[in-house]
Amino acid sequence: MLSVFVPSDFSLKKAAATDLGALPEGAVWVDLVNPTVEEDRAVEKLAGIAVPTREDMQEIEISSRLYIENSARYMTATLMCQSDTDMPRTTAVTFILTSHRLVTVRYDLPKPFALVENKLARACSPSITGEQVLMELLDAVIDRCADLLERCGADIDQVSHDIFEPESERHGHAKQYSQILIAIGRKGDLTSKVRESLVSIGRLVTFLSAIVEGVKWSKDMREQLKTMQRDVASLTDHASYLSNKITFVLDAMLGVVNLEQNNIIKLFSVMAVVLMPPTLIASIYGMNFKIMPELEWTHGYPYALVLMLVAAIVPYWIFKWKKWL
Repeated sequence: MLSVFVPSDFSLKKAAATDLGALPEGAVWVDLVNPTVEEDRAVEKLAGIAVPTREDMQEIEISSRLYIENSARYMTATLMCQSDTDMPRTTAVTFILTSHRLVTVRYDLPKPFALVENKLARACSPSITGEQVLMELLDAVIDRCADLLERCGADIDQVSHDIFEPESERHGHAKQYSQILIAIGRKGDLTSKVRESLVSIGRLVTFLSAIVEGVKWSKDMREQLKTMQRDVASLTDHASYLSNKITFVLDAMLGVVNLEQNNIIKLFSVMAVVLMPPTLIASIYGMNFKIMPELEWTHGYPYALVLMLVAAIVPYWIFKWKKWL
């Protein structure tokens, strides 16, 4: 799908490119989503660039993601997709700046793109350029990453509370440790993906800052670029902090599970020790020897019961005295 955005007097109109051979020359943003070969060729003819393939966008080396070719600046970043679901994923998006026109190539639907489209459709300057659209997109992407990290932090705090809540609050109901472990795993996966996205965005912003030195950008855009660099650096540090916190919470969760298992094993061990002496006494009086004086006693049976009860109480009392229970 190919969408062409052409600024009008007071708004930014989105026009579906039905005639690929007649793309408007005044377009400032050409958005390619799962482009076909014909759409790639039409955009290449309009902008005078080479649209990278999906395989090219998947390359991880910096030289294949950030480069200049025929005065066009190619920048590929990793963005988040489906982050509001249980299966978030990342996708590579390429931004191409050439002659104050922005071309974006993507094979998924990151949420910041829809937000920027709606924002520009509501209010847009007729003199907007591709560089300004790129800044809007990067700003929306960074804001989205910040929102995801805030949500992750709140969820991890809740998980931590569920693990370390007072004994009185969790008494009387079984804790669903498997659900907590699944929640920790999902938050760890989301945090790692957000951090990966922030690292790629940070490299893109650094590359963009280096190439604008020889380009006549406005002072406001340069300041906005510096602000983005600071935001990305702080968010990357926060993502690293959250990753460390998730690791701590996971270790604590596994420690709690081990303690619960040890308590169960200890209970069985204590019961075995407590029942061992009564079992020994019952075994002795269950032997079929002819000469056993106690078998002829009138109170032999109560005597054996009392003896077994005392033999069970004494070990239990010793365990309590030693505070092993």
